[in-house]
Amino acid sequence: KTPRPLWDNVFAFAPNRQTLGGTSYFIVRKFGNILIDCPAWDETHQNFIQTQGGINQIIITHRGGMGKQVKQMQKDLACQVIIQEQEAYLLPEVSVITFEQKLDLASDIEIIWTPGHSPGSSCIYWRQKGGILLTGRHLLPTSPHTFMPLRTAKTFHWRRQLASLEKLRDRFSADNLAYILPGANTGCLRGKGYIAAAGAKLQQLEINSLPQDFSSIL
Repeated sequence: KTPRPLWDNVFAFAPNRQTLGGTSYFIVRKFGNILIDCPAWDETHQNFIQTQGGINQIIITHRGGMGKQVKQMQKDLACQVIIQEQEAYLLPEVSVITFEQKLDLASDIEIIWTPGHSPGSSCIYWRQKGGILLTGRHLLPTSPHTFMPLRTAKTFHWRRQLASLEKLRDRFSADNLAYILPGANTGCLRGKGYIAAAGAKLQQLEINSLPQDFSSIL
């Protein structure tokens, strides 16, 4: 299935079974295209990426977003693979670029360490269209218009995840964040592909009152 455009320079792949339904994104940039997390690595997706000019980097937002074919993808695409340092050991046969707290990939793209869902969970902030935050599984949709951190059986450290959320709230608002692109649960978006007014909604999250059990909404 060909990735669908969210805008003229952002495409969303179909959920990948290897990453338990994770959604990968393709960003078209003048100075080098970027792939966020790993889609199913099939002929359709390979041809799409090559038609768009290939990619410079694959950014892994968390250990659950890498799938099983990162080595093959790096070989096929001749690209860099970027991952937070605490999860680099999961890719022993891949040449990786690591970072600690954050990595400025370009003047308009920054990778931010947001541990909690996993030890190396990260978000990508792109200074385009009013500000876009690609959240991996750090923040996930619960409806077409709402999002929050979700505590699941795979959550590494819930309190750290909430602390990471607090840091995002300190930094982002309606002034610099317009959209969130989540890395999973995208079926909740009912085909829209993103959550708008993200900065304002981030500020409205009441961290201390977040539910501890999400079985009723997942």
